[in-house]
Amino acid sequence: MSDIRHSLLRRDALSAAKEVLYHLDIYFSSQLQSAPLPIVDKGPVELLEEFVFQVPKERGAQPKRLNSLQELQLLEIMCNYFQEQTKDSVRQIIFSSLFSPQGNKADDSRMNLLGKLVSMAVAVCRIPVLECAASWLQRTPVVYCVRLARALVDDYCCLVPGSVQTLKQIFSASPRFCCQFITSVTALYDLSSDDLIPPLDLLEMIVNWIFEDPRLILITFLNTPIAANLPIGFLELTPLTGLIRWCVKAPLAYKRRKKPPLSNGHVTSKVSQDSGEADRDSHLLYSKLHLSVLQVLMMLQVHLTEKNLYGRLGLILFDHMVPLVEEINRLADELNPLNASQEIELSLDRLAQALQVAMASGALLCTRGFFPLSEHREEGRGAQRIRAECCDHGVCVPPGRRPSTGLLQSVDSGLISSSWGIFFFFF
Repeated sequence: MSDIRHSLLRRDALSAAKEVLYHLDIYFSSQLQSAPLPIVDKGPVELLEEFVFQVPKERGAQPKRLNSLQELQLLEIMCNYFQEQTKDSVRQIIFSSLFSPQGNKADDSRMNLLGKLVSMAVAVCRIPVLECAASWLQRTPVVYCVRLARALVDDYCCLVPGSVQTLKQIFSASPRFCCQFITSVTALYDLSSDDLIPPLDLLEMIVNWIFEDPRLILITFLNTPIAANLPIGFLELTPLTGLIRWCVKAPLAYKRRKKPPLSNGHVTSKVSQDSGEADRDSHLLYSKLHLSVLQVLMMLQVHLTEKNLYGRLGLILFDHMVPLVEEINRLADELNPLNASQEIELSLDRLAQALQVAMASGALLCTRGFFPLSEHREEGRGAQRIRAECCDHGVCVPPGRRPSTGLLQSVDSGLISSSWGIFFFFF
């Protein structure tokens, strides 16, 4: 590697970056012939940090900075490399060497360039880059995954109106990337604050993707060798937990959201009208999403059985559901029940339905007689009601019993009846 470094030092930044990719391509192609999963040592990573991310090797040296045009040219070089390399194994190991976090000062440059590269790949539909990014999302700690998700959402849902249409097109180009992107986005936007409510364009795109093909959110699970114990701190195998969180918390989160800005002390009629229309659109989308989530949950018993994981692997973790129930408890207690009774009831409906279908399909492994709330403190009114309603909805039904398809008809409109007479029937 030292000989390669000396030759690269004589080149300008862009030609050195292109040359280092060429040399590492040869190096890893040779490694893959003798080992299916070669270990990436620090030599190649240091070359990439110095000649792609412009992080100097010598201590105290000032990092080089590419101007905007040079950075665009570098992204084009990288996009072309991944497009032209025909061996997926080589592409994957080069991508991993480039963008796997190392816990050093190059990580910020690494993540910034990754966000721009994937954004460019979306814009010009470079499927090999998207497939590599999907693998990266699967094996990288979630704290980095949400940074990539944030970069893409900023580029395609926030900065330029209408640009979300470009992002929508990757649904057919790389479903695997779409699945991982949805999982990352649900980890990013948890509705815990107004800033963490997903943008309407993003919500609409994801809901339409899933409604068109509910199996989209199972792609990673269906195509990955899985052990019964999953690693902690990484993205989940499916976005189901995050999507359930969205559906359940949305009625209360939107009710909690701050009032529109004031003009001379009064809410302008146009702002109020626009806000009301956006909220109505959002509520319909969450209803549509809730139906799709229930449909996917009902598919899971067959898939878990096929993989010999039924009763052994919970795709929806009990430990992740408990905080969700606590959040609903808190939101229900915060909001004035007189002003938010419909929203509280809708959240409780969706929560109980999701828990019941998840348990019946084997996606949620839980044998408790009721879903726990605040066991070590006095329960608020919201907690008491959630406990009672979950039991009334049959959450304690054993997971081996299957729900009838009639339950989906009860949520077809998404706006569940306010009476508690619509329950699930088990046979």
